[in-house]
Amino acid sequence: MMRQAGRYLPEYRELRKGKTMLEAVSTPDIAVEATLQPIRRFGFDAAILFSDLTVPFTPMGAPFDIKEGVGPVVAHPIRTQADLDTLSLYEPEEGLPFVLETIRILKQELTVPLIGFTGAPFTLASYLIEGGPSKDHKLTRSLMLTEPKFWHELMALLAENTLRYLTAQLNAGADAVQVFDSWIGVIDEATYRDCLLPHMKHIFEGLKPLGKPVIHFGTGTSALLKVMQEAGGDVLGVDWRISLTDAAKLVKPIPMQGNLDPAVMITNPEVIARRAKTIVQQGREIPGHIFNLGHGIYPDTPIANVEALLEAVHSA
Repeated sequence: MMRQAGRYLPEYRELRKGKTMLEAVSTPDIAVEATLQPIRRFGFDAAILFSDLTVPFTPMGAPFDIKEGVGPVVAHPIRTQADLDTLSLYEPEEGLPFVLETIRILKQELTVPLIGFTGAPFTLASYLIEGGPSKDHKLTRSLMLTEPKFWHELMALLAENTLRYLTAQLNAGADAVQVFDSWIGVIDEATYRDCLLPHMKHIFEGLKPLGKPVIHFGTGTSALLKVMQEAGGDVLGVDWRISLTDAAKLVKPIPMQGNLDPAVMITNPEVIARRAKTIVQQGREIPGHIFNLGHGIYPDTPIANVEALLEAVHSA
């Protein structure tokens, strides 16, 4: 369930007291505990690494902070060639050792598979260029069209860093990884092909030799599923804006992940059970299905509703 660790859990809120998000994800003991908490409480079928998709920013040369109630905020946005020249490739063992240590510890304690993750180049670029979260990503969208040299150089850097980071996570023991393209839904298919496709292929093709499953997820992607499948990935993540049945009609047969609307989780057990069972039935019609939310769980989700979801899915 995206995301399994979080403020909907009282034990997580207690764990995070007096600690910033960056402190929490950078401290293996805390990150391990945050990852294990939902497994202990709910018995999910897989654990999801407690981290943030933006942690690679610091080792590549873009200092940032994760501000409560806001999200990642970059100290010096990357908008010119001179800005871009301050960024670099990095080795995850040196730049993000705490993440890899967290994975190694978790693999000693978990009895279920561990899923690692990071952000996709477009989503990472949107934070770097906008300087933080954005509703429309207009600076990013304009730069990718008006400054193609800058854009492709940035994408190549982010794609290679993403490949290195996910490779390191898998080598450290992660059983699968997910590439989060949280904001990719703001562009069209033609732009994806021109500005992103070669860079995304670089990531997925580079991960293939490791032989572990890779999930490719984005939001607002109903018009992009075909090209996202071309980019790569063993599993295609689908958000709640399209049914699994309709999504499957747009692509070649492929396992899918999804896709309960997170808003359903703040309704009641009857609505949750009805919606969940529909998704389980749709999942039976495709080559494989990982039941998940269509995006992140809301902090005000009642614990009882998470329990109702688990009961509905498992009984279905």
